[in-house]
Amino acid sequence: MLKFVKNNKLFDWIARHPWCFLCFTVAVLLFAMGSYHIFKPLPQGISFKGPIHPVSSIRFLKDLTWVDPDGRRHHHQEIFDEVFRIIGDAKQFILVDMFLYNSYLGAGDKPLRPLSLELTNALVAQKQRHPQMQVVVITDPINTVYGGLPAKHLENLKSAGIEVVLTRLERLRDSNPIYSAFWRLLGQIWGNSTGGWLPNPFGAGRVSLRSYLRLANFKANHRKVLVADNHNRLAGLITSANPHDGSSAHGNVAIAFEGPAVIDLLATEQAVLDFSGGPRLNIPPCPVQKSSSETSLQIVTESKIKHAILETIQKAGNNDHIDMVMFYLSDRKVVAALKRAHQRGAHLRILLDPNKDAFGRTKNGIPNRQVALELNNAGIKVKWSHTHGEQSHSKMMLATINGGQSTLIIGSANFTRRNLNDLNLETDAVVRGEPGARIFQQAHQFFDLLWHNTPQQTFNVDFAAYKDESWVRIGLYRFMEAFGTCTF
Repeated sequence: MLKFVKNNKLFDWIARHPWCFLCFTVAVLLFAMGSYHIFKPLPQGISFKGPIHPVSSIRFLKDLTWVDPDGRRHHHQEIFDEVFRIIGDAKQFILVDMFLYNSYLGAGDKPLRPLSLELTNALVAQKQRHPQMQVVVITDPINTVYGGLPAKHLENLKSAGIEVVLTRLERLRDSNPIYSAFWRLLGQIWGNSTGGWLPNPFGAGRVSLRSYLRLANFKANHRKVLVADNHNRLAGLITSANPHDGSSAHGNVAIAFEGPAVIDLLATEQAVLDFSGGPRLNIPPCPVQKSSSETSLQIVTESKIKHAILETIQKAGNNDHIDMVMFYLSDRKVVAALKRAHQRGAHLRILLDPNKDAFGRTKNGIPNRQVALELNNAGIKVKWSHTHGEQSHSKMMLATINGGQSTLIIGSANFTRRNLNDLNLETDAVVRGEPGARIFQQAHQFFDLLWHNTPQQTFNVDFAAYKDESWVRIGLYRFMEAFGTCTF
């Protein structure tokens, strides 16, 4: 054996070039690590497409922000008022899954509402009224700055006997594989601990370098879901809004509903609990009311949201209508589908956030301004939400087929690669039915309100206000969207 090693040219080359061999070995390991975590199997129950259920009890909810002729900002909010009403009616069971659940403001000013405190107080109070009820809160580790700081609201929940589960993001596929391969191989093993010498990127306090290293993976449990028993029934709510103080002035949308789709929603949440070390849900034996309604609701998560989006857009043809209000729009297949629908004669109205405001900091407009330019050049009508520090954070698409069916897709998912390609955790509802049904009328009225300014309310500005033709930023958007080196 020794003679073979001495006479082998490969071993001889390794002996003379140890650093080259080391670099080659690390490169192979990184490639293997990155490839596996791009394509590895998803945890069971993720990327869910539920059955289509009739639904008779469903309501559209909205949070609005606008400015008057004097430049004063005004607000109308419904979503968390409904969240707190549902929690206040619960006696046996509450499940909350929310992405941002903290009081951090970034560089922003005083929040409109202390939503994180309001939600904490509501959950603790209801648990104290009904000590035997199961209350489960699922959230993202961003709220602890990935283990770098204690989260006071979460600690208060735990002290009240509420089960708090931080999502194990490492079980998900990597959305930023160029970086994450290095992190998994060299950084993950060091874990994290509270305290440090670096500023908290989200607010007050200090964190370690390990918090920043984990942050750069750019992955999240981005869901925003509530389920609770409600007068001997189960009530569900899916929204784009977070219980986050810094986000409390944002524009958002939600639906609240009852019926068998709530059971599907709970199944998607149990899947997250299962791979994150959480408890089994003790779902109360509430009767599920059957409905003969022609309006239906379907729960979809992760990439199944994208399938529903593309399927809906592909049905739109001459004189059909698609209205969209979106915080981030960047997925290349969705953009291409919108352009083809326009070519078939569909009427499209796209209202986008200008991507300039981020909790007191200014952003560069990527990706919406680059996508808006592409859509506008294709002849599609595009406008911008008129934001003043807050974000137009809604994620909603309403399609109306002339003389046929309406489809509303609404929930947590931005229309981006990260949100639609089995990378983030996301939950949306697909509502289908006759255009005259109340839920579609409410969604249509909401969009029309945002699309048409009034003398007293300014909700939007024309495309020219944020038009950006920079080829550098167009190239940067395309690279970021393709390789995941971004937060959108």
